Amino acid sequence: MATIKEIADLAGVSRGTVDRVLNKRGSVNPQTAQKIMEIVHALDYKPNRAGLVLAAQKKNLKLGVILFGEGNPFFDEVTDGIRQKEEDLACYNCTVQIKRVNVDTLEQLQAIDEFVKEGINGIAISPTNDPRLARRIDELFEQGIPVVALNTDIKNCKRIAFVGSNYYQSGATAAGLMRLMAKNESTKIGIVTGSEEILCHTERIAGFTNAIRSYPNIDIVATITNDDDDFVSYDRTTRLLTEHPEINALFFAVSAEVKHIVVLFLRRIFNSVDKIVHRNRFAGEKGIGVHFAFHKFTATNYFVEVLVCTECFVKRCLGCADN
Repeated sequence: MATIKEIADLAGVSRGTVDRVLNKRGSVNPQTAQKIMEIVHALDYKPNRAGLVLAAQKKNLKLGVILFGEGNPFFDEVTDGIRQKEEDLACYNCTVQIKRVNVDTLEQLQAIDEFVKEGINGIAISPTNDPRLARRIDELFEQGIPVVALNTDIKNCKRIAFVGSNYYQSGATAAGLMRLMAKNESTKIGIVTGSEEILCHTERIAGFTNAIRSYPNIDIVATITNDDDDFVSYDRTTRLLTEHPEINALFFAVSAEVKHIVVLFLRRIFNSVDKIVHRNRFAGEKGIGVHFAFHKFTATNYFVEVLVCTECFVKRCLGCADN
């Protein structure tokens, strides 16, 4: 079995350089990195798991996670998953620290600085899509601290991976569902989304908007943000429907919990909103967001929830099937 030392000798570099290339840490000349990877593939190099455990135990690895606000039910579940995985990492002498911050770039930068002072070895973050944060991630990369974007991505930076859904496709799927519910009737849509600083929100709206353009008799009237807050949703959605009485359909691109208070006041006040498409927080196969549909909503009726199976439904939503 090939070793890192053998790869380093063949490439004429140090073992540290090979390690940086294999683990994508720090800066290595592209030509050198390509040469190392060619040797790795030629030798069919596989990391030694036992060796990794022993090496990790010596390093006392510290991983940092930065998530959005306390009390956000979606990220409460993410936190539970991280804590569960932390138990599996215990044998590697690895600990995980979690910081919950508001949707605020400065708070995220402060959390990163605190982690760096604590000697963190890697960071997973649900980032705002802000150039300041992108530059900080690039600095971390050069320092050998890898960063993974979690749930929402960030553009133009050296984060090593993104773990999340295809939000553009998610929005397009929601548009297809709206088309099926519209049944060629005149449909005027209001969109309620979260913070514009979050890339997953803007990508979802882009997917929805671009797909809707190809459907006849369906128009988007207005888009509002609610900062993923129940009470802000209530106030702004009330204002939206008051200012635009022609709206007879809503697309909620927000967390599953936020819609409850909005649906409550819709039930009490408005009987003209016939169709609601809500983006659910769970992800379907192939990373495409699954949606709940609320159809033929009136002040006297309870809404009907339909869980859409993405795998079998996405082609229909995108117009790739007759029905």
